[in-house]
Amino acid sequence: MRKTNNMTAASRKLDDVIHEIAFMELGDECPVFDSDPTMARLKETGTELWIDTGDMERARSIWKSELTALTTNNTLANQVVQTGVMDEVIGETVSRLKEVAPGLSQEERVTEIGFVINCRIALRLVRAFKIRVSVELHPSMSRDIERTINYAWRYYRVCPEYFTIKIPLTPEGYLAVRTLRKEGMPINFTLGFSARQNYLAARLSNPDYLNVFLGRLNQVASENSVGNGELVGEKVALATQEALLDIRKHYPEVTSKLIGASIRNGAQVKFLAGLDVLTIPPAAMEQFLSSENSGFIGSNIGKEIQPGIDSNHSMASRFPKLWEVPESFRQFVDDLLAEGNLACMTGEELEAFCRKQSIDLFHSFSADNLKKIIDQGKIPLLKDWPEKIALDDLMTQSALQSFSKDQGALDDRIRSFL
Repeated sequence: MRKTNNMTAASRKLDDVIHEIAFMELGDECPVFDSDPTMARLKETGTELWIDTGDMERARSIWKSELTALTTNNTLANQVVQTGVMDEVIGETVSRLKEVAPGLSQEERVTEIGFVINCRIALRLVRAFKIRVSVELHPSMSRDIERTINYAWRYYRVCPEYFTIKIPLTPEGYLAVRTLRKEGMPINFTLGFSARQNYLAARLSNPDYLNVFLGRLNQVASENSVGNGELVGEKVALATQEALLDIRKHYPEVTSKLIGASIRNGAQVKFLAGLDVLTIPPAAMEQFLSSENSGFIGSNIGKEIQPGIDSNHSMASRFPKLWEVPESFRQFVDDLLAEGNLACMTGEELEAFCRKQSIDLFHSFSADNLKKIIDQGKIPLLKDWPEKIALDDLMTQSALQSFSKDQGALDDRIRSFL
């Protein structure tokens, strides 16, 4: 699959107009920020430090010279939009679309306006800090390879120097990222919840960055009373980092780095020292910078971690798959990479290949299943889901549907202008 070039003259004109509205001059000023000694010690462990927010003023309140990037997502973008700060941009885009593309459907207009908003939120951050910002695609594109590739290039065109494109972990996402990385696109492959998901992503797609949403893994254990949940996500993140170090050693063409994401507090920041990247909400960074973390900061990579899982609980057996990458799974990846049709493989074909190899990564969720996932929110009730549905797969789908819900709120605000 390659990015398409079959745009009509009308769609090129629309693309050019949207690009013009989305674009902002970044200016020549390179801001200078103070250093922080505690952040500096954390960075000395080999960890790159990012901040996880779309709120420019909140980011500014915490910013130090050790910080090198920002991440946004659909939830964070919605939080910004609901403040009204983007209302003028929405109004301007609505007017321009009426002029240049009056035949667009309402949903097409919503998508284009949402694209502009995401660009503007990210560009405000770029202009303020002159750092890379990860921008996320609309969740409706998550199962469409062609749209994913198209919009990834549209985002990249707006700010190639500073934008990294976030694409969610779906069958189509794996394949779109594989294509985009071969074309030189900087990618943050998001919504990962296990070492094996990220092992596959590194070998198959080689994104710049992979993720473990570790805070949600602690939460799914504690909220389902499978234990206190402590260190579950940390164990998965550290196991994933070890797997990536091994991959990078044996497959030099793979350069993927791990992001520890969904961090909830300062203690997690300190515990995860040594990961390739930590993307940290401002509140968690403030906790980390408190006096209790003024001492030694060392890496836990390679250490034995005992997570807070009650081994006697009926659902405890669902958790080890999060941090294990067995030889059978590695062989599955080898077999997949030996396939001759990866360049044109569809998401459905990837799902079928997994089923044939007895790999439970991509459950076929029904419409009723998806509604139940949305109703339950980020953290699923495990008793409602059979064990044949792998926990990492369920968590990824729950995260995607949660982002879709927040994107829906953002889209509704856009519709109020139409």
